[in-house]
Amino acid sequence: MLSTALVWLRNDLRLQDNPALAAACGQAEHVVALYIHETDESLRPIGAAGRWWLDRSLEDMGAALAGIGIALRVETGSAEAVLAKAIEATGASALHWNRRYGPAERSVDAGIKTRFSAAGIATQSHPGNVLVEPWLIQTGQNRPYSVFTPFWKTLKGTEIPRPVGKPEGPSIAQPKGHNHTPPSWALKIAHYWEVGEQAAQARLTDFLAEVVRDYPEGRDFPAKTLTSKLSPHLRFGEISARQIWHAAQAFAHVHPEQAGAVDKFLSELAWRDFSYHQLYHRDDIANVPMHDKFAELGWRHAPKHLQAWQRGQTGFPIIDAGMRELWETGYMHNRVRMLVASFLSKNLLIDWRQGERWFWDCLVDADAANNPASWQWVAGCGLDAAPYFRIFNPVTQGERFDARGDYVRAWVPELSGLPDKFIHQPFAAPSSVLANAGVTLGTTYPKPMVDLKTTRQQALDAYSALGTASSTD
Repeated sequence: MLSTALVWLRNDLRLQDNPALAAACGQAEHVVALYIHETDESLRPIGAAGRWWLDRSLEDMGAALAGIGIALRVETGSAEAVLAKAIEATGASALHWNRRYGPAERSVDAGIKTRFSAAGIATQSHPGNVLVEPWLIQTGQNRPYSVFTPFWKTLKGTEIPRPVGKPEGPSIAQPKGHNHTPPSWALKIAHYWEVGEQAAQARLTDFLAEVVRDYPEGRDFPAKTLTSKLSPHLRFGEISARQIWHAAQAFAHVHPEQAGAVDKFLSELAWRDFSYHQLYHRDDIANVPMHDKFAELGWRHAPKHLQAWQRGQTGFPIIDAGMRELWETGYMHNRVRMLVASFLSKNLLIDWRQGERWFWDCLVDADAANNPASWQWVAGCGLDAAPYFRIFNPVTQGERFDARGDYVRAWVPELSGLPDKFIHQPFAAPSSVLANAGVTLGTTYPKPMVDLKTTRQQALDAYSALGTASSTD
């Protein structure tokens, strides 16, 4: 009788550097791959934009697996129940998966491992989704890091495991998996992305060859294409952090003049591990502030302001440009993410969790660790948010990082006729300038929804009541 192994795929939709898949193919004669749209109530459902990406990534993974003789089965339900049925149907004697790190996810996985191990199924988890497992990096006091710089220093001195190769797969063809119907939401974002493992590898290759040299200075300018845009590929595991790390190191070895730029890029990749570090060692970071005192902050209930922010109708051009880019493409430049998050949580004093949930639903790269950790960092309640909070001024930030207004003009076309001097503050333009540009504040483009100076002071007062320090950029 042939031995059968079941591979439970999650955030690891790739053939290369997939430890669970490689182990299954190396140990069993017959391999079954399974993806589960999990309905366990303790788990956070994937957002709409993420589901769009996931369905296409599953199609790509299914084709790749078929090329090595493995079919991908896609099921919906409680993970434990679906796995039990799959094991019974296939006669699998082994179950493999790559680890995930959220508290609720770990609880589900632990229960599954206990059940099937007790039933005689060889159940094995593998390190597949971060550079280094979160429990392997600790301070000198054997505690988790709470500051990025020493974390990065330690990570750089840690040997990052080499990616494992593509498995050859079994020689026996598998039955076809279940078809799945992609959601209709935001199909427009298909114009902006190529999905899948090959697309991820091509994006990394192009970034290193053509972009990384300009990354350290250029990554903050949203009108320039000087970031890798690998984040959604990482989120669904179409490429691993270890693959990126070693490819970038190899590139720097061949091109030593770009070693500094590569190091900066890898430090940003390390922030992803730092976020997973937080996810693993703390309570649910999507809902619980990492600093307890922030639970007492008096957030405003302002649904109209929240809706205007979501729609990109705040009256502050770079904020509106970012929110419209998000809605159109499922993505937003990182510098602008910080600005829109600061505006919501500081100028509007709306709970950062409201913004995190909107991003979770609208971003193709909404990640269980990065998304809430980044929102907490901007809101001031996250780790290494030193100074504890910042209040980004959207006008001065726009003038600094989008001086000619190219980014604003791309996403807020009703302002495209304004001269550079007023593109980030149309409310300060003389009436004649507005008329020449075809802009009528309150009609063709909204008036500012708040006064920046007043709301800045309100934020300072609210945070000072918690005993935190202040800073303005």
